[in-house]
Parts: sequence; structure tokens; C-alpha cells
Amino acid sequence: MTSFIIKPSLLRCFVRTRSFISEHQTPKILCSARSYATERDNNKAPKIYTKTGDKGFSSTFTGERRPKEDGVFEALGTTDELSSAIGLAREFCLEKGHTFTYQLDKIQCVLQDVGSNIATPQSSARENHLKRTKFSAQSVTDLEAWIDHFTEELPTLTNFILPSGGKSSAALHLARTVCRRAERSVAPIVRSGEADPDVAKFLNRLSDYLFTAARYAAMKEGSEEKIYRRPE
Repeated sequence: MTSFIIKPSLLRCFVRTRSFISEHQTPKILCSARSYATERDNNKAPKIYTKTGDKGFSSTFTGERRPKEDGVFEALGTTDELSSAIGLAREFCLEKGHTFTYQLDKIQCVLQDVGSNIATPQSSARENHLKRTKFSAQSVTDLEAWIDHFTEELPTLTNFILPSGGKSSAALHLARTVCRRAERSVAPIVRSGEADPDVAKFLNRLSDYLFTAARYAAMKEGSEEKIYRRPE
């Protein structure tokens, strides 16, 4: 993997060049070679801290300095939290040998692109900014195809279910709830025209994917899902 010094004044986005193998043994390069970092100076050890955010401000990819509580950074933070939640769920799924973990790998990479788009307010972006952070609608199509595949094998949902069904399933449900929060944080940014509408579509569809994947994991593991029952 290529080494980089990450500039906190830009979006922290790493180049991932490793390919993953799908359940059909087809090589897939999951992350684009997009980065807003600079290559490491071989004569200098990289530092993770720069002290540029000590006064409570940070920078967008376009160079704007905004308070850390700005909606853009709130959305970026929640998207990062979502990726972490999916990463945890992925570890449980790997332990159980689920064949869809390559999808979770790809989703985490796409979330990096979501962050890139959010971190580039279109009102202050130049053409080269927009070109480098354009979000692909293909990611939404991929989620829909995966959802449809899971649904074909799942029993019809006739009751409300609670987050349950084993560790893999429960972790995916937790990621789903973080995804809903990420979607809520991104919605006003998209409505204001500062981010690509397909970013909001992706997060909306991703929560559906995580719900369906949770049920699929429970089914494959033979774990019972808890059904909602009104307390007596």
C-alpha cells in the first residue's frame, strides 16, 4: 500500500490498491486511486498531528475554514462512524464465513467517496475539485442488486423484528442505525445543493441493504430473529 502524509486541512482519504475476490472469484478493485494527500517525504517521518484544528476550526477540500461543529464535519464524522460500524460487522461476518463480506469491503470504500463529496461544498468548489470528487450513481445500483439477491432467498417478512439473530446480524443492524443518522446529517447538505443527490440516495439504500444483510446473515447462521411482541 502506498504511504502518504495526510493533511488534516484536506479530507483524510487513503489510496487503497488491494483487490478483493468476490464469491465468484472475480478480482475487484474496490477503491479508486483518489487521494487528497501528498506522498511522504522519504527524508522526514510523517506526523499524525499538525495542531491546525486546535482552535476548533477545520478545512474543507476546497480550502474553507469552518467550525468543527459545521454540518459538513458533522456529516463527515457520522459517515466515518458508519464505516467503523460496518468494519466491526465485517469482522463478525468473516468469522462466520459469510460470502458477502466483499460487499462490505466495497461499501467502506464507497463511503470514502461519500466523504470526499461531502467535504467539497459545491458553492466554493472549482472544476478540478468537482471532477475529483464526483460521486458515481453505480454504487446505488450495486446496492439494489445485492438487496434483490438476498431477498430472493429470505422468507417473507411478516412481523417487526428486533436487532438480533447472532453477532453478525446484530452488528449489521447497529450499522444500519448509524447509517440512518448519517443520512439525516447529509440530507440538509444535499438539499442546499452543496453535495451530490446520489450521495443521499446511496445512504438511503445502504440502510435497506444493511437491514436485509442482517436478516440474511441470521438465516445463514441458523440464528433466530427476535419478533416484536407488545409487552403485557
